[in-house]
Amino acid sequence: MIEKIGNEQKSRIAESIERGLAVLGIELGSTRIKAVLIDEDNNPVASGGYSWENGLVNGVWTYDMGDVQKGLQSCYRNLQEDVRNKYSIEIKELKSIGISGMMHGYLVLDKKGELLAPFRTWRNNITGDASEKLTELFRFPVPQRWSIAHLYQSVLNGYDHVAEISYLTTLSGYVHYMLTGKKLLGIGDASGMFPVDSEKKDFRKDLMDSFDNLVSGRNFPWKLKQILPEVLCAGSEAGTLTESGARWLDSSSLLRKGIPLCPPEGDAGTGMVATNCVKIRTGNVSAGTSVFAMVVLEKNLKKVHSEIDLVTTPDGHPVAMAHSNNGSSDCDSWISLFGEAAEALGGKFCQQELYNTLFKYALRGDKDGGGLLSYGYLSGEHVTGFSEGRPLFVRSAKSRFSLANFMRVQLFTSLCALRTGLDVLYEQENVQVDEIRGHGGFFKIPEVGQHLMAAATNTPVSIMNNAGEGGAWGIALLASYMAEKEKQKSLGEFLDSVFKGMIGKAIVPEQTDIEGFLSFFNRYHGGLPIEQAAVRFLD
Repeated sequence: MIEKIGNEQKSRIAESIERGLAVLGIELGSTRIKAVLIDEDNNPVASGGYSWENGLVNGVWTYDMGDVQKGLQSCYRNLQEDVRNKYSIEIKELKSIGISGMMHGYLVLDKKGELLAPFRTWRNNITGDASEKLTELFRFPVPQRWSIAHLYQSVLNGYDHVAEISYLTTLSGYVHYMLTGKKLLGIGDASGMFPVDSEKKDFRKDLMDSFDNLVSGRNFPWKLKQILPEVLCAGSEAGTLTESGARWLDSSSLLRKGIPLCPPEGDAGTGMVATNCVKIRTGNVSAGTSVFAMVVLEKNLKKVHSEIDLVTTPDGHPVAMAHSNNGSSDCDSWISLFGEAAEALGGKFCQQELYNTLFKYALRGDKDGGGLLSYGYLSGEHVTGFSEGRPLFVRSAKSRFSLANFMRVQLFTSLCALRTGLDVLYEQENVQVDEIRGHGGFFKIPEVGQHLMAAATNTPVSIMNNAGEGGAWGIALLASYMAEKEKQKSLGEFLDSVFKGMIGKAIVPEQTDIEGFLSFFNRYHGGLPIEQAAVRFLD
């Protein structure tokens, strides 16, 4: 983000915004909706945000759909205020807009565009039967998070709403539909709904036929293709902002209709873009509320692995995704608790100072975390076989219980499910990754996040100068790419020109840190029966 700029540069940016040459990217993340405005050189020049939380309602992790519009409008209003304060102008026109959101889940609408069932997020692990049966039928990994698994589980459960489905989409697809009226999705987000063909850049027809045959006895009034979104690749035009869409986003009624939008994408795809990881043998890790690694493959995997999602880059290249549901949420809760204790003793500090101090303590701890053990399972964790979770901290009389060891373990444990999935790629598929690029809240204190992620993945880790902007900047770049007048560049070539000089120096893992993480990793897997007991006996 441009923090301190001269008057001349400020005037240039203001003129660019006033002429409608700026590009807007909005990402609906797990805990925050964020908007980033970029200039003609693809640099972030303003931002806005809105904090929100999912809730466990009747056993389902969900968001109220009314909060989607409320959050978007608040986020956009916050962006407008930032532009007004920095440049003394209003946003009325934009060159293009991009929408990104959490991938997967279940969001179904009827013919009137009304929600048929509570929105199920990626966090739900309640489709075990459907996931297993579809994986066997397709001979393709169908994780519990995927939209098709949720659809088939609804079929198996006999839910009445299934017969009324007119549109099955993701969160980004829903928002895009409300803004443009178009039922479509970027291929990266689409690949987390249903398997795609990377050659044809579309959902696999043979598997759609297999699904239709599977449910043929139910006499639904639809075929799968009819209720899925159209699939588009990066660079494609994906409709324009309607009058109602402009009002749905901008409550001030200043934003004009007719602005082109790029295909809506998932947070995995925008993470790849935000770290310039769309080429073969590149990889990135997004570490925040959830943690996932994306590796662009040289060739298809030899076997089906339940631990690995097969998705694509926003331009359709195959990607192996190792995903874990639980990242930093429990660690955030502990830090909040420590902050309360410090305030009770009269301490005065900002939240960033609190995080900086406690994260850096993690580097002072014993390499293996001093024998401590923690599970940040707020929800289930498919990689380790949990449909539910219970946050848990355990130590023995022999453990070295210190703040440094405690913080190291809190960060280590958020990476263990990820490493479990990566081991499948490393050891069973011989996948090669030259370097991992990180983004997300885990890397807000770079020297800590990079060191521990490098130890956990046994791979050099770098971060981008704009890593903190994350997926909102990534979708803004995709919107900018779509708006390019000359499309001779591939997405990878476009990003290379954007990222020139932005990639920081990679931190290479030290052997002692690698060994320390592996010691904790083995303790983590050995202690899983403790977590199972917690799920069984604690409500």
